[in-house]
Amino acid sequence: MIDSGLCDRAGRPVTLRPVDDDNWRAVADVAPRDDQRTWVAALAARYLLLSDRSEVWTSLAVYAGPDVVGHLMWGVDDDGSRWLGGMVIDASQQGRGVGRAAVRTLTDWLRRQDGDHPIRLSYHPDNQAAASLYTSLGFRPTGAREDAELVVELADPR
Repeated sequence: MIDSGLCDRAGRPVTLRPVDDDNWRAVADVAPRDDQRTWVAALAARYLLLSDRSEVWTSLAVYAGPDVVGHLMWGVDDDGSRWLGGMVIDASQQGRGVGRAAVRTLTDWLRRQDGDHPIRLSYHPDNQAAASLYTSLGFRPTGAREDAELVVELADPR
C-alpha cells in the first residue's frame, strides 16, 4: 500500500494499492462522468488491460477509506522518466479531492523511490479540469507533445 497520509475533503484517507484478486473487479468498473470520456476511457478496465498487456505500466487501485474509488497507473519511459497515466476517479466520487490526493500520493512515493528522475504526464489541451489540477500540483509544460496531448513535468521542489 502507498499511503502519504493525505485525505479527501470528507476526511477519508486516500491510499494506492496494487490491483489484486480482491479488488480488480471494483477497479475495472470505475467510470468517469460522461463528459470526460473524450479524454479518458469509459471504464478503468481498459487501463487494467493495458497494464496487463504492457511491460511499461503498473495499475494501482485508488482507495478512499475502505472503498475503491479510482484507478491510476505509472510507468518508466526509455529515458528513465516516470510517467503517470490512466487516472480515472469514479463519477460518484469526483469533486472530493480524491484525484488530487491520489496524484500527490503517487508523486511523493515516486520521488522517495528515486528522486532523480523526472515525473511526467500528458493531457489533452482542451481538458481544462486536468490542466487546472496538474498546474496546481506543480506540473509545468515541457513544450513536448505526446500524440495530441501536452506533456508536463513536475517541478523540482528543491
